[in-house]
Amino acid sequence: MISRYYSPTRVVFGKGAEEEVGKELVLEGARKVLIHYGGSSAEKSGLLDRVRTSLKEKNIPFVELGGVKPNPRLGLVREGIELSKKEEVNYILAVGGGSVIDSAKAIGYGLYNGGEVWDFYDGTRKPYGSTPIGVILTLSATGSELSDSSVITNEEGNLKRGCNSDFCRPRFALLNPELTYTVPKFQTEVGTIDIMMHTIERFFHSGEGLDFTDRLACTLIKDVMEKGLRVLEEPEDYDARASLMWASSLSHNGLMALGNDQRGDWACHQLEHELSGMFDIAHGEGLAIIFPAWSTYVYKEDPDRFAKMGHLVFGIEEKGEEGARNTIEAFKECFRKFEMPLSLKEAGIELSDEQLEELLDKATFYGKRTLGAFKTLEREDMKEIYLLAK
Repeated sequence: MISRYYSPTRVVFGKGAEEEVGKELVLEGARKVLIHYGGSSAEKSGLLDRVRTSLKEKNIPFVELGGVKPNPRLGLVREGIELSKKEEVNYILAVGGGSVIDSAKAIGYGLYNGGEVWDFYDGTRKPYGSTPIGVILTLSATGSELSDSSVITNEEGNLKRGCNSDFCRPRFALLNPELTYTVPKFQTEVGTIDIMMHTIERFFHSGEGLDFTDRLACTLIKDVMEKGLRVLEEPEDYDARASLMWASSLSHNGLMALGNDQRGDWACHQLEHELSGMFDIAHGEGLAIIFPAWSTYVYKEDPDRFAKMGHLVFGIEEKGEEGARNTIEAFKECFRKFEMPLSLKEAGIELSDEQLEELLDKATFYGKRTLGAFKTLEREDMKEIYLLAK
């Protein structure tokens, strides 16, 4: 088995990192920049003003497009592509969290490749490049600042789909943990779950493995749990915020799969995408619902794998099926500490039979795919997991 690791993004980390944005854009040869952001927080905090000032000092013209929402929408992506074409933008600067970065990546695909950008997300076309992207990160969660992944929601049919390619990896990422001090409690909670799950998905592969990577992965998960709980009590704890921010980046840039079967499992993410596409819940919230249900359904495929994670993360001593079950319970207890729902009902979702069938249609791409690697899931398997999650 051959394993590959590629992470071309330049990282500037620490207090005041965002002040380097003008310098980085000059290095990149940016002629005109699209500043892409979410809601009012970037404006109210003064961050956007500092970004504007930095670009003006370097004589870099720019245009702006805000309005990115959680589960970023295709409609705004299309608007960004048209604006960028009109303004002859050659560089995209994402100022925000994962939703903003994913939206910027989609704009980069559409601007560079032309045609209908949704083609890259429904799999009918592959991108052959991207307009370059830089990032000022304001939320520790998705790891999109270093990843090859972008996920977009199409309002027509509420389809949530991803596109993965190295073309969309940001050229630089400016990471100042202080920018996350004002992140609301709920966003901190769901972001922490998201960070953990990016590593958990990679841990549950079906091929050969490397013990060092397993231990590295479990150390990350354990530290994220501890630091996530700490910042809920002390939102301006710099060390804890810095740990979460760096863990977010490392959890989803491929490092946690090196030496292992790099596919990972990813069934939980795919099943969750359909939930948040249909019900517009937070991604981390949906993952907290799906992971225990998935684990309960699949753990007998390799209970020792679950028990190993339980031992390295929670100190669980039991092995085999008992260790696996204890590990699942420990994760459920952990999610409870982050005030996450563990079922659809707890999230206020009463899943009808018709909605269940729609979820299954979308998750299987209307009968064209299975999910997972730790255990291959057919439609009936997915149905059982959704039912366990009710």
